[in-house]
Amino acid sequence: MTEDAGRALACVRDWLGDQRPEVVVVLGSGLGGFASRLECLRNLPYRSIPGFPVSAVEGHAGELAVGRLGGRDILVQSGRFHLYEGHGAATIAMPARLEARLGARALVVTNAAGGIHPTFVPGDLMLIADQVNLSFRNPLIGRVAPGETRFPDMSEPYDTGLRHLALQVARQESLTVREGVYAGVLGPSYETPAEIRMLRRLGADAVGMSTVLEVVTARALGLRCLGFSIITNRAAGLGSGILTHAEVLARAELAGSALGRLLGGVLRRFS
Repeated sequence: MTEDAGRALACVRDWLGDQRPEVVVVLGSGLGGFASRLECLRNLPYRSIPGFPVSAVEGHAGELAVGRLGGRDILVQSGRFHLYEGHGAATIAMPARLEARLGARALVVTNAAGGIHPTFVPGDLMLIADQVNLSFRNPLIGRVAPGETRFPDMSEPYDTGLRHLALQVARQESLTVREGVYAGVLGPSYETPAEIRMLRRLGADAVGMSTVLEVVTARALGLRCLGFSIITNRAAGLGSGILTHAEVLARAELAGSALGRLLGGVLRRFS
């Protein structure tokens, strides 16, 4: 563990006090409202954590939050770091490594994504069944970090039991949830129509600029993973108009309520 990582761990552990959250939720662009669902909410800005970059992307609050939901402590990572901001893969992996050392057993990732599957429309919720890492980066390169597997099995990156639980909750809440494969790319430019055609042929149903490295790290640490994408727009060449980050944020915020209900139901039943 580096000196910065050790100081960050000590800082967050002191802030948590007696709380030891077993589940971490990472909130993507425009999805920060979920944290308000937690009881006894406390916040810790990233700028107060040694070695943590300050999130510079609109729609990412840049803070940790801890609270209770269904009698369980939940840690929320409101905002993430991205390769396109100039961070290395090790920085992207830093929060997951810290959270595992704090005792987390599961990582729930959320993101805003462009829809590639022809039946997906803006506002749809997609349960991530698998992923394609097209960032051409891997946070596990280099010396093996404590507690991590050198060659983690990625045949089930997203936990089957948690996915079944999410679908069960969706039925109970009368929510329509798609399932699909998420492709993580480097960004920050949106994809071209030709790139979207390529991604579709590779088996991707949605595309975004995050998530995949976090899940690789979590699996190397033995954490169970669950993932959701909010489809905020049709990918390039599949719809009309110009893609903008403002559109992504607006769509994510509109669909955030449904995702919040789904997450809440899953977290209350997590075991």
